[in-house]
Amino acid sequence: MGQAAMNTGVGPALEPILRVEHLTMRFGGLLAVNDLSFDVARGQITALIGPNGAGKTTVFNCITGFYKPTSGRVALMSGGPQSDPAIAALTDSPGRSQRVGRGGVYLLERMADSEIAAQAKVARTFQNIRLFTGMTVLENLIVAQHNWLNHASGYSVLGLVGAKSFREAEAKAVEIAVAWLDCIGLKGRADDPAGALPYGDQRRLEIVRAMCTGPVLLCLDEPAAGLNPRESAELNELLLSIRDGNGTSLLLIEHDMSVVMEISDHIVVLEYGKKISDGTPDYIKNDPKVIAAYLGVEDEEVDEAEAEIEG
Repeated sequence: MGQAAMNTGVGPALEPILRVEHLTMRFGGLLAVNDLSFDVARGQITALIGPNGAGKTTVFNCITGFYKPTSGRVALMSGGPQSDPAIAALTDSPGRSQRVGRGGVYLLERMADSEIAAQAKVARTFQNIRLFTGMTVLENLIVAQHNWLNHASGYSVLGLVGAKSFREAEAKAVEIAVAWLDCIGLKGRADDPAGALPYGDQRRLEIVRAMCTGPVLLCLDEPAAGLNPRESAELNELLLSIRDGNGTSLLLIEHDMSVVMEISDHIVVLEYGKKISDGTPDYIKNDPKVIAAYLGVEDEEVDEAEAEIEG
């Protein structure tokens, strides 16, 4: 199986946590994503960028199970290095499970969105904030832990009788929630309605709510949308702390290039559903194809610019 490597030609390929291979998504006669391949490296921040209509959100929807791709593979290696033959064996046997190997190699294109969240541990936020605005800030983070709280409660029985195991699990959920609130400076507003928070605080609360699920991969759809410069700086700090402090891998869609260039380790650029560039921030910002996609210049001008760089 081929490596979906970066297009810089610099240094060895990093271990991927997510590998997207030949992903194609059609809606009737519309080709929204066209034979797309890229890797998300473990423990890094990868940004997926491109002009409006490039297919970025469609790619996210395929990764997180909202869409079933027309063709292609989306493999998540949650348990560390896995051999390509192991993944290939799964793909070549449609009747088999979507997971193989200790720790898990998950073929996300075969899984429901709920399974991707609960089993593969992929969490997602959306462009429009989706907090439970009538619940408190703390309750929003506790409810995010419902999967293992339900398990601890025996799916209601142990919770109803107040079993010790459930009380301990509930206390642990509160502890995790408070720790994340402390991380974003909202511990003092734990009992306030989430809808009463300023917009930037709501955005960061939504991100740490996703982190309360314990994801190995966090997918963020335009996390900086609508933020002012101070709030964007706070967002950058949070995302870098998640990468560095938790070892969580991040994949984000973002139009704010100041955010993308400051925090990303790796950038993939789409145009009309195809990948046109793939590499480090320094590589991307100097790539004539990327400049052309954002400025809308003609192909001939791209060829001229590339010739000048090569010369």
